[in-house]
Amino acid sequence: MQTSNRILDDLARVANGAVSTLTGVKGEIDALVRQRIERLLVDADLVPRDEFEAVKAMAAEARAEQERLAKRVAELEAQISKPAAKRKPAAKRPAAASKTSRAKSAK
Repeated sequence: MQTSNRILDDLARVANGAVSTLTGVKGEIDALVRQRIERLLVDADLVPRDEFEAVKAMAAEARAEQERLAKRVAELEAQISKPAAKRKPAAKRPAAASKTSRAKSAK
């Protein structure tokens, strides 16, 4: 009975050693895969999420500004295209004295 317990203890130690070795190998494989993926992402020239969000916000602001300006242009074009009869006539200005009439009055 003593020998069978000893053999089982030895087998348990070997199994524990194998499990810990496999755990270490798994950790190394995970690290290598992570490094490989990071390298591929860097080579793919992808942008980080925060930079993407910043550019997305800038594009949204530019789009809103463009829409606002397009609306303003449409309003101004509508004002220009109104018939001349509906426009308020400009105030008449008195004719400015010419140089010759000023010269005569100065004499």
